Amino acid sequence: MRVSRDDVLSYRVHVQQLDRDTDRAFDDTDILDLGAQDTGTGGSGWALALRGVRFDPRRHFIAWTLRGAPTAYRRSEAAEIAAATAPYDTADAAKRVLSASGPLKAAGVPVRDALALVAAAMHEVATEPTVKGVASTRLTERLPSAYLRYCRQCAATHSYEMLFRLSALPAGLELAPDSSPPVLTPIPAWSGPATESPRRLDPIRACLHLFGPLTPKHVAEYIDAPVKTVLKHWPEDVERVAVAGADTAAEQRWMLAADVSALKGVSEAHDVRLLGSHDLFLQARDHHLLVPDAARHRGLWPTLGRPGAVLRGHEVVGTWRPRSSGSKLGLSVETWAYVPQRELEEQAARLAEHRGQVFTGFV
Repeated sequence: MRVSRDDVLSYRVHVQQLDRDTDRAFDDTDILDLGAQDTGTGGSGWALALRGVRFDPRRHFIAWTLRGAPTAYRRSEAAEIAAATAPYDTADAAKRVLSASGPLKAAGVPVRDALALVAAAMHEVATEPTVKGVASTRLTERLPSAYLRYCRQCAATHSYEMLFRLSALPAGLELAPDSSPPVLTPIPAWSGPATESPRRLDPIRACLHLFGPLTPKHVAEYIDAPVKTVLKHWPEDVERVAVAGADTAAEQRWMLAADVSALKGVSEAHDVRLLGSHDLFLQARDHHLLVPDAARHRGLWPTLGRPGAVLRGHEVVGTWRPRSSGSKLGLSVETWAYVPQRELEEQAARLAEHRGQVFTGFV
């Protein structure tokens, strides 16, 4: 099957539910299968709001999972998420913990065993809401030297950052919303990760469903797993799809067979949305497909301080940054295609209301 770039992006807008009626309230959104990253402009609360869902601590929770990023999920699936987001194998675990893998290997400690040990210790040191630094200090006292490093920035010895982050959810610890520094909070009635989880929560399947045709490399980059590991766990129920407009190396892609028919016939959306800097729509690793003009990539996906993105229909047509002053919110907006001013103002006012502010105009 051969599809166009427009087909793929229209599919993503639809399957990620960015084309929902914003005047309605919904109980759920499918992006929570993969998680809504709680980073940067707007965070997970705004990502859910764009899909008609209000973040509710009774129904949602935030935890460090894939790439060590704080991510929101359904509270009812916390144990299943812990299982689904765990490393697939030894090589995957070693890649995910970054610089911790070398010292652990030298000490003869399998990385997955190390993650289990850290999780058990974290469960003991954070039995009540605990600031990250306090939890880290308590944890350091319990860990072998191979698990620790000297941090110049902190002027202290503590566990490797990714060991700490990736062990928190298996330890039954979530992140208190809007806490800075992060506050680790015990998940009520935690009994450990589930022994299995629904297939829709598997990160590989969720990526293929929510992004449509991808290569194994695209999926591996999102999960931060080795490509070989992703290939070993590649679903059998996939179909090959050729995407016109992609570069030669990425043109042949795959998606879940059950979703292929949805690539054609998606009603074209024209709505304007102000996506947060880490909205799932912007997290696809095929940046060249999402924004063909490579000159705009550095401004849209800088290493630090990402802006939000202006989405019109299925096209990213600009960037935005908040300019807050107390109860007032202004927006600095740069667009590189036509965007109806009235719709942009309506979305800015909606964003301000979500933040508990009043929109005062573009600056």
